[in-house]
Amino acid sequence: MSIDNQQEWLATPLGDYLRTQEQALFDETVGDVFGFNAVQVGMLQMDLLRSSRIPFTLRADLQQGTVRCDLVQLPLLSNSIDLLLLPHGLDFSVNPQETLREAERVLVAEGHLILTGFNPISAWGLKRMVSRHGTYPWNSSFLTLLRIKDCLALLGFEVVSSRMACYSPPFRKATWLQRCQFMDKAGSRCWPMMGGVYFVVAKKKVVGMRLIRPAWKQAKFKPSLVVTPTQKNDSQKVIETQD
Repeated sequence: MSIDNQQEWLATPLGDYLRTQEQALFDETVGDVFGFNAVQVGMLQMDLLRSSRIPFTLRADLQQGTVRCDLVQLPLLSNSIDLLLLPHGLDFSVNPQETLREAERVLVAEGHLILTGFNPISAWGLKRMVSRHGTYPWNSSFLTLLRIKDCLALLGFEVVSSRMACYSPPFRKATWLQRCQFMDKAGSRCWPMMGGVYFVVAKKKVVGMRLIRPAWKQAKFKPSLVVTPTQKNDSQKVIETQD
């Protein structure tokens, strides 16, 4: 994926529409995630961590940013990141499953992963089918939300929430996008799974130790282990005689 193509497309009316929708979703969500380290990988034209309360933030990308890296080989320590953002990271990854494995590796226990992607079951997906696959963003993978959730579950993630955005058809002209603004307001109620973009918040779960509780209801001693006298001493004989 060329950064120039990405920047050029994001400057179009349709790209600006997507940026506005996704920026609002990230602003609403990242402020509720706490920790020490947060990383945004990709789509650096948007500051998706601007509402985060996490003190140490990092911006990374293949061709720009503070750190330059590949999505399948993140130069981050294992179990070191509290919040990881992958805006459309899976769409443009050469190996989406490996990208999710890397996310699971670098996140701390209970760390959060937030990702977005293009939904193939939408007007945007139809646009991709009739467009030239060499142009941005129609040259991306367009993975289904169900597949993403399955991959997250296999890696031990818990999906905290998922929602759709960009219900308007991907028109090029701003006037047509403005005329379809009502679709964004009604989309979550009328056709909730047909937004052009999905937004997923997941949490890394780690299986804890199983507590071994004492068996209080069981007898402390087995009857066969209790010593019983076989012969009576003199004091016992005297007591029995008195009785």
